[in-house]
Amino acid sequence: MATNNPSIILTVLFIIVSSLVFSSQGNNFYQDFEIVFGGDRIRILEAGELVTLSLDNSSGSGFQSINEYLFGWFNMQIKLVHGNSAGTVTAYYLQSPTPNQDEIDFEFLGNLSGDPYAVQTNVYVQGDGSREQQFYLWFDPTKDFHNYTILWNPKNIIFYVDHTPIRVFKNHGMQGLPYPKTKTMRLYTTIWDGEDWATRKGLIKTNWTCAPFVASFRNFSGDACVWPWARGSPSCTATTSPPGPKKRWFDQVLDPSSEKKMKLVRKKYMIYDYCNHAERFHGVLPPECMRT
Repeated sequence: MATNNPSIILTVLFIIVSSLVFSSQGNNFYQDFEIVFGGDRIRILEAGELVTLSLDNSSGSGFQSINEYLFGWFNMQIKLVHGNSAGTVTAYYLQSPTPNQDEIDFEFLGNLSGDPYAVQTNVYVQGDGSREQQFYLWFDPTKDFHNYTILWNPKNIIFYVDHTPIRVFKNHGMQGLPYPKTKTMRLYTTIWDGEDWATRKGLIKTNWTCAPFVASFRNFSGDACVWPWARGSPSCTATTSPPGPKKRWFDQVLDPSSEKKMKLVRKKYMIYDYCNHAERFHGVLPPECMRT
């Protein structure tokens, strides 16, 4: 039966829009994730509320999200490998299918006992990932869980550590400037051996007598546009973003207070920025560096 009642039409639209959006409070591993590799190196504990990944000299381990997403807000609490973790890489990232993948990375680079952990952030577009920025963490990430957040929307990608922004990668909306906006991605966490480059550019190798190396993950939460409802569209639109307070992530940018916090962190803890190394690009910086 046809109807012109505006309230009924709005109710139907709300139900449709809400069905397009993933939301999780991270209470159970089985709800959101599946094992990718590593077999019994992955332990699912506390009825699915805690997951540990381990690395030994035979293999690492990892899991991925069941869903694919096109834009979203993703938060994970992680406790990193304690002790001598040199050579190890614990990764938390979004990635589209390869080859020529889009990717948004947190990579935690292990170190010798007592030395600070470095976190490397990166953004791949069409398989090009030469956009690294590295920071020292200002706390010991092996003693307790800390929050690591990726916000990815049509305007920008923001990396947060304990809700403090450390990096923004903007979509300048201009031809020739890269931005991941057309490929759906899964969320991954992995641990693997990166001794060829991870610690002091490969100078410090993995000490396998310290294995297994174990990282822990809990309290995943997120809001995102889920594939396949975005199929056929070059990007999510405001109509696929949830109504009300949860919509904030879809068009969120840093406010002045957050910008100030980010600048202080970058000034004090940044140790590498690809935009400061023109020689790496034969003297011509990538175009997004010039815009920034």
